[in-house]
Amino acid sequence: MLLSEFDYELPEELIAQLPADKRENSRMLVLNRHKHSISHKHFYDIVDLIEPNSLLVLNNTKVLPARLYGTKDTGAKIEIFLLKQKENDNWEVLIKPSKRVKSGTIIKVSDELSVEVIKRLEDDGEWLVKLIYAGGNVLEVLHRNGNIPLPPYIERKLQSDEIKKLDFERYQTVYAKDEGSVAAPTAGLHFTQEILQKLKDKGVEIAYVTLNVGLGTFRPVKCENVLEHKMHSETFEISQEAADIINRAKYEGRKLVAVGTTTVRTLETAYQKYGKICACHDHSELFIYPPYDFKVIDNLITNFHLPKSTLLMLVSALAGKEFIFEAYKEAIENKYRFFSYGDCMYIC
Repeated sequence: MLLSEFDYELPEELIAQLPADKRENSRMLVLNRHKHSISHKHFYDIVDLIEPNSLLVLNNTKVLPARLYGTKDTGAKIEIFLLKQKENDNWEVLIKPSKRVKSGTIIKVSDELSVEVIKRLEDDGEWLVKLIYAGGNVLEVLHRNGNIPLPPYIERKLQSDEIKKLDFERYQTVYAKDEGSVAAPTAGLHFTQEILQKLKDKGVEIAYVTLNVGLGTFRPVKCENVLEHKMHSETFEISQEAADIINRAKYEGRKLVAVGTTTVRTLETAYQKYGKICACHDHSELFIYPPYDFKVIDNLITNFHLPKSTLLMLVSALAGKEFIFEAYKEAIENKYRFFSYGDCMYIC
């Protein structure tokens, strides 16, 4: 299976730079796999589309303000992207431009926060650094000094306070709970508390899992032979309550609707490792590509994904590559908005 098979042309103007005026007003392409039909809806129609007695599973991870901007004592501007917290305020990070730093370099972010570069790591240009601050809660310090780590295709050259506030609010799901991600589980961005309540009132059960989204989800596939690609590890957690709800739904033969590819990977990884969904704190390196036999999920709510990405391969495994590319062609022709702040599809 070749990487070039998952490529497509996308007009640049279809890459969403801002979210929809209201979360639920995003457009939604509905792919019915059994009828091989494509229809055009809005996200608020999801209440009518999900069958009563279904189980909806969402990823409640919360995005860290993981992008820091600082300066060296020479005045050189440095960007630090926090990836993973280690012990003693140490973090694995990306640094740009990395050629301007070395072990021992101090980067000042603000009067209350500096970053000491400890050493370069072997993994894809990552570094180990130490956050230096007076004390208190590190997350509170990051909230005062950090920025929401938007993906590079969302341009923020001149970021007003209004736009920064918008990103802090809208690049986060309304049910986000546990901070630990460097990117949002974007399929969940369309939900409002009102829609979740309407689904509950209709008889749809809801469960939450947590997968902390890392850069590995979005790192480009560099090998032409897709099977040679290795996924970066991402941590996930399933509570006993969630495990009980999911197992009961599967035993009763109810439809399980996953919200986002991160939820899919959490559930399918847990099943592969344990033969069922059980309470656990584990990690996933699961790479889903065609053909793949899904053991847990039935339907999927997902955004439109980048060409040649592992996420595009995952949805191709669920709906069939030809059907997905047919749908993407129709979405482009109808000027759907793509990627993180864009529109979505419901694969049923």
